[in-house]
This record gives sequence, structure tokens and C-alpha cells, in this order.
Amino acid sequence: MAPATDFLWKAMRRSVHVGEPGFRLPPVLLDGPPGIGKSMWSRQLGRHLGVPRGAIEGTAEQASFVINGSQKGWGTTFPGRPIQTILQSLCANPIIVIDEIEKAGKPTSTNGQTYGLQDGLLPLLERSSAATWKCPYFQINFDMSWISWVLTSNSLATLSAPFLSRLEVLRLSQVSSAHLIEFARREGHKRGLSQPSVDALVEALEIASRTDQLNLRHVIRMLERGQMLEAAGTLH
Repeated sequence: MAPATDFLWKAMRRSVHVGEPGFRLPPVLLDGPPGIGKSMWSRQLGRHLGVPRGAIEGTAEQASFVINGSQKGWGTTFPGRPIQTILQSLCANPIIVIDEIEKAGKPTSTNGQTYGLQDGLLPLLERSSAATWKCPYFQINFDMSWISWVLTSNSLATLSAPFLSRLEVLRLSQVSSAHLIEFARREGHKRGLSQPSVDALVEALEIASRTDQLNLRHVIRMLERGQMLEAAGTLH
């Protein structure tokens, strides 16, 4: 995740240098294989910056309505998730994370009009158009240009050129088993696991790495299981 952290660090320095009243990260797409920490990095971002975070799953929320909301007069009306996050937190520069954006489809209405997630995002990813964005639900303009958009993907194949042109695309590589095992060793000590527990965890990961492709989710689950076992008194 070093490229993502470097991108964040440079954006923070630039924000301070120009004297912005609040921080905003330029729209960024973290592209790389599953299980390398993209979602975890984005979750930690809001906590460390002290701003609220809204999350959208591309696989579950495939239509633009989750972003834009819907106009009053429809059978079901609601504001979009970004507006909801801003109004509930009274914070104008939240982080909105969209996981696996490439898996979002393009729902089509009976008259042939599409409502894809990518299409709904286009005006919000451009700072000039986002600054005067009109909410379909409230029918008034909002300044959405302070939102930090963090998107993740496992592939760029289904993402359009106009969509990608509005994003800083960071290509992230697979994490080696050796790096994951070393991470587990450090994180185990940080989480307060005893040395025998850390040694047992590392041994289990080394055995697993000979037959399976380890990923960060696997390591985190094993760390959490080790904590639970120690808390229950079954590890010494």
C-alpha cells in the first residue's frame, strides 16, 4: 500500500501549502489483486484523518441512485449516500469509499435509460461540477467538491475511459507470503499476543504458504482468532 500512502502524504502537504480550510484527497482508484489491504487502508484513512466515512459496495449497490439519490415523486425517494453522510455528520469533507467499483453493473429502465454507478459518479469526480452539484432529492445545489473519493478495484477491464480519466489510478502489486508472515509477527506483538502464540501463528502461516496463496484477510482472521483463544485462556 506504499503508493497509496505516498499519494496521501503528498496530497496532505499540498493542502497545507495552499492553505485549504479542510483536507480533501483527489479522487483515487486503488487497483490490485484481492486481499492486499485496499479496503483496510481506506477504512483506516477516515479514522486517522478524523473525518466520517461512508461506504458503498459496488457488488451490492449497482445503480447510480445510491450516489445521487432519487427525485421526489418516485415510489421510493431518498437522498444519496454522500449527502446522507454529510448531513448526519455535519462534516462537508467526508471520505466516501466504493469497493469493487468494476463489479457494479448498469441497470436499465423499461424505457432504455441506464443508471450505472460509474455514470452517476462522473460529475462528482470533477471539482468544478461537484462544487455546484444539484441534489435530485432536495432540488438544491450542494458543494460536493470537498469529498475525498477512494475507489477500489481488482481489474480495470470494465471501467470506461471517461471514468478513469477523472481518477488517479494507483496500481498495487500482490503481497508476498514472506511479507505477510513478517506482518503477522509484528502485528501479533502489537496486539499483545504472547510469544508462544506468535510463534504458533507464524508456523501455521508458513505451512499454509506452501500450498495456498496467502492474503491479508487470511492473516487478519488468524490474528483475530489468536486473540480470541488467548482471551478465552486456551493459549498460553
